[in-house]
Amino acid sequence: MWTHRSWQGRLLPPTERLRHYASWCDAVEGNTTFYATPARDTVASWAAQTDPDFRFVLKLPKVITHERRLTDVGDPLCAFLDAIEPLGPRAHALWVQLPGSFAPADVPTLNRFLGRLPQSHRYAVEVRHPAFFTESRAARLLEQTLASANAEWIPFDTTAFFTSPPTSDAERDAWTKKPRLPLRSVALTDRPIVRYLGRDDSARTVEGWQRWIDVTADWLREGRSPTVFVHTPDNADAPVLARRFHDEVRARVPELDALPEPIPVEPLTLF
Repeated sequence: MWTHRSWQGRLLPPTERLRHYASWCDAVEGNTTFYATPARDTVASWAAQTDPDFRFVLKLPKVITHERRLTDVGDPLCAFLDAIEPLGPRAHALWVQLPGSFAPADVPTLNRFLGRLPQSHRYAVEVRHPAFFTESRAARLLEQTLASANAEWIPFDTTAFFTSPPTSDAERDAWTKKPRLPLRSVALTDRPIVRYLGRDDSARTVEGWQRWIDVTADWLREGRSPTVFVHTPDNADAPVLARRFHDEVRARVPELDALPEPIPVEPLTLF
């Protein structure tokens, strides 16, 4: 996501928004690919605006994960893989977000799906059924399935968000839509991915992510290469908060590379 309305003119200009976003953060969630497979030319423009080490975590289209539930998906999967080919090494992981109804009984379907995927990509799976978080047998089954495909389990941490009732329209909307699941902070591969949801109050967002500062620093010391996405319900200052998170981790792990300096947004002029 690099086209958020509240960022325009303040953090990003009207044109080449991805290029400017990439000067704020070195990774992005490709959420729009869930709704439709992009044109190959569009993806080529994404590649042209980013360095080869920029990370796209691209969500598989919903026709694959939600409508067909990983079964009989050869054609849409091939179309998607062909469309994103111009990204090359920028395609850090393909994100298999599964619906909340995808239960432990469906893991064999996931196993078959992962086993048929090309090894030219890395994969990461997000599940939302409560049993995967509360039943050790279900968690173990999923971990074994993911390990066999060298795939990561993406936790979506909403625990800080749900600590107290919402106080804004954006928070009230998120309150009804976001999953309310127990915290998970275990990495299965050398490329863990975390999605964290804070509050519209930046101080509360920072307070809630302190556990992830510790976890991320530990992963880096272990030689892993984590990717952490910071969200708030309104996402108004998400890039700024993401850079602050990176700075806090870097204070613990000084050898971590600094993020680039953001490209200044030129003021609009009439002439």
